[in-house]
Amino acid sequence: MDPSILRGLNDKIYDRRKAAALELEKLVLSSDVPRISSIIDQLCGMFSSSNSALHTRNGGLIGLAATAIALGQDVAPFLGVIIPPVLACFQDPESRVRYHACESLYNIAKVSKGEILVHFNEIFDALSKLSSDSEMSVKNGAELLDRLMKDIVAEAAPTYVSIYPGNINPNLPRYHEASSIHSKLGALGIDDQQNATDTEPKEDKRAFSLARFIPLLSERVYVISPYTRMHLVSWLMVLDSVPDLELVAWLPDFLDGLLKYLADGNVDVRLATENVLAEFLREIKYIATVQEKQAADRARRESRSLRTIGSKQTLEDDNEAVIEEEDEEEEGEEEPWEGEGSGAWVPGQGVYVDHAAIMDIIIQHLSYPDELVQSTAMEWVLTFLEFAQNTVVAFTPRIVPAILPNLASSNRHIKLAAHETNGNLYRVIQSLPLQVQPSQQASSPPPSNAIMGTSPAKDDPLEAKTITPSLSTASVPTLNKIKPTPPASEPVTPATAEFPAGSTTKPKSRPASPSAGPMSPVPETLGDDDPFDVRETVNVLTLQFLSDHAETRIAALEWLLMLHLKAPTKILSRESGTFPALLKTLSDPSEDVVKHDLQLLAQISASSEESYFTSFMVNVLELFSTDRRLLETRGSLIIRQLCLHLNAERIFRTIADILEKDDDLEFASMMVVKLNMILITSPELADFRRRLKNLESKDGQMLFSSLYRSWCHNAVAVFALCLLAQAYEHASNLLQIFAELELTVSLLVQIDKLVMLLESPVFTSLRLQLLEPDKYPYLPKCLYGLLMILPQSSAFVSLRARLSVVHSSGYVPTPSKTAPSAFPAAPRSKLGTEIKWQELLSHFRSVQMRHEKARRQLHAEHTSSSSIHYSSPSQTYISAPNTSATQIAGPSKSATIKKKSVSSTGGRPSGGPGMSVLNPKRGGSVASASSAALSIGGAVASMNANAGVGGRPMSPPQGRRKMLGGIRKGA
Repeated sequence: MDPSILRGLNDKIYDRRKAAALELEKLVLSSDVPRISSIIDQLCGMFSSSNSALHTRNGGLIGLAATAIALGQDVAPFLGVIIPPVLACFQDPESRVRYHACESLYNIAKVSKGEILVHFNEIFDALSKLSSDSEMSVKNGAELLDRLMKDIVAEAAPTYVSIYPGNINPNLPRYHEASSIHSKLGALGIDDQQNATDTEPKEDKRAFSLARFIPLLSERVYVISPYTRMHLVSWLMVLDSVPDLELVAWLPDFLDGLLKYLADGNVDVRLATENVLAEFLREIKYIATVQEKQAADRARRESRSLRTIGSKQTLEDDNEAVIEEEDEEEEGEEEPWEGEGSGAWVPGQGVYVDHAAIMDIIIQHLSYPDELVQSTAMEWVLTFLEFAQNTVVAFTPRIVPAILPNLASSNRHIKLAAHETNGNLYRVIQSLPLQVQPSQQASSPPPSNAIMGTSPAKDDPLEAKTITPSLSTASVPTLNKIKPTPPASEPVTPATAEFPAGSTTKPKSRPASPSAGPMSPVPETLGDDDPFDVRETVNVLTLQFLSDHAETRIAALEWLLMLHLKAPTKILSRESGTFPALLKTLSDPSEDVVKHDLQLLAQISASSEESYFTSFMVNVLELFSTDRRLLETRGSLIIRQLCLHLNAERIFRTIADILEKDDDLEFASMMVVKLNMILITSPELADFRRRLKNLESKDGQMLFSSLYRSWCHNAVAVFALCLLAQAYEHASNLLQIFAELELTVSLLVQIDKLVMLLESPVFTSLRLQLLEPDKYPYLPKCLYGLLMILPQSSAFVSLRARLSVVHSSGYVPTPSKTAPSAFPAAPRSKLGTEIKWQELLSHFRSVQMRHEKARRQLHAEHTSSSSIHYSSPSQTYISAPNTSATQIAGPSKSATIKKKSVSSTGGRPSGGPGMSVLNPKRGGSVASASSAALSIGGAVASMNANAGVGGRPMSPPQGRRKMLGGIRKGA
């Protein structure tokens, strides 16, 4: 430069610097290339010194701008030297220098136009940092430059190729873009070898390329500043608006950071991000629709071509075979041309969008703490289900555990979105075919799915999948003695419930329990071709049982119901840890959860073999045995729901068979009372009761006999069973044995409740039969017998009033010596040959003797330790001020009741923690409970059959509490 121009550029006054710049512009216009290069180097040297004055740096900036203006677009070869010092001034501590740097680069970009895109990455990076500048003038200057760059990109970015070979960005390798594009196509499975020669030179020369820009964007997208975020979002809008760039194909590279913008505190950032994400989603859906339509058109053309060729081949003659083949070859040459080159270009037809990679990122944000991020992620999942079901379904094991907890969200919008997403995914999975194959052994974990990593491989269309025929239930393997350890991802629940700590011996196992049978051979399984990992989905659904929200647990059970219905032999096998978790869920505080759980358990049992059903009943009884509170609160609900979903007769017969051989007499009696109440009162068992009443048929006789033996564990229950079956003569014979039994308070309470039940609609036919004494002579005798046993309580008054109505009509009870010929019908007289009544009476007597023996043995064990409490009035069943207690037992029974109270309480004082009414190992005072039951003159304070005290037969001695269905003598 001339010395005068150099002095002018270094002047402190702006007008003199500007005048010097105009002189420099004239000088550059008249100079040759070497001198221009020297001038540019001299101007760049004004920035090299770290202690350069402010006016010197400003002079250098205005000088570079003047040089670029003078050169016009011919400045392109010098951009690699001019731009770096200008961008360095963007970070200058002086705001005036930063402003003049923006002004200088603005002038350079305006004259160079598309050539400046070669250096787009560096300019974009500098502008993104300058967008959050604290000085308003600098921000305004940066916005002007940013707007100019957006205009240049929108106009020239897709196709502009630099015409100056010297315009090279030294920060980028020459063939970076071509190799990046080629590697991307290779990763997508696209063979680009044919177009490699044509593509590489063209792509390498383009001034702007997303392949070079996206790595920078994916790094900068994680910024925190709202101004920088707004700057990035605005650029995404511009780049996405350029049709030929197809920014949506690169969405997985920056989607993760972009979604986090929805949680920004700035409203403008959130709104802008919502808009750009909505536009991306619209484009993805549109591209998928276009490509699906084109694929359908290609398939239709290919099908038509095959049909045409096939018809010609079938009609051709041997003499014209050669001619036909030549015609077909000519047609074959024309058809590809019609399919490839015909028709107008449609936007999006050649764009590949990696749905799996996008869905992988979306799923990561389903559990994001921000509500807007969550709702947006759910919206994307819902939309993807419309056009990319294969991809979404493959991610089911990850989507389900992220969606289900939001079903109980406190936010209304999140809750609604979660319900809609869960419902749509549920229906999609329900409509898909699954490969129904036998489940593998639990010891061999299923192969991991690729979706648990980054993204799964693209699945074949769901319509192409076939359904393997379901295996017969006989192929379901039985359990081994040593159960395999459940997978770590499932809640570890013991297969058999543990007994209380008071047990000193190892509990015995029930017969036909899962640990009793040998392991059946498991057939070899083929590779899974399911659209998603079913076993992993079952695992994550099982973990949802631990949720604090009932809605989540119910939804998990509904999913398991649907999956098991589709592939009953593939999931929820006995070898997995899911079955114990389902049993444990029976104690859930929510009744709806328990109902869904029972429906699933019933569904599993219905699709399994007989041994599985028996083991299921054993497990349920073991659960009741170890959790007496569950039996009290949910026992009826559980049994009734099982009867609703399964065969009621099958349930009752199986349970009766188990209880008949049970050594835990106390639990057997409690269970029989519960079952008897369900049998009498449950609407679900109306048909069952109707069959039971028909003892004239073989079916009714077998049904009665199967229940009778286990019902003998409770005297009142077996008596009620006889009344229900209209076996009145046998019921009257049972009353004679009642006289030999110890009339405990529990027995009286149960009789009291039975009398109340006689007034219910279930026994309407029984009450009407009282009007036919000739036909049913033993019915009045049974009821009068109950009346004689009952104390004068409200039940006594009710039954006496009922019988007095019959007596006032002129009927006198038939004497006990009535001839057997009183049976009116001939088929009824044959019952003696079908049902062995004497054997049943003997069995009843023997079972009751076992109960009596157990009570006496338990009493003998505690006699020495509890004798000091005999004289305490609080330890007896008859309270001191209660004078009506003698009406119940009389003087002869006083000592017996006192001893009974001591044996029942285990020798503990009434003030201390006693035993529960139902479980001797739990708290509760028997003495106080019995006193409360009788202090009102025999009236029943509680109508709960399980609330009886004192008379419940206890377990065998030696302090051992035997497991239900354990190893028994003679078994």
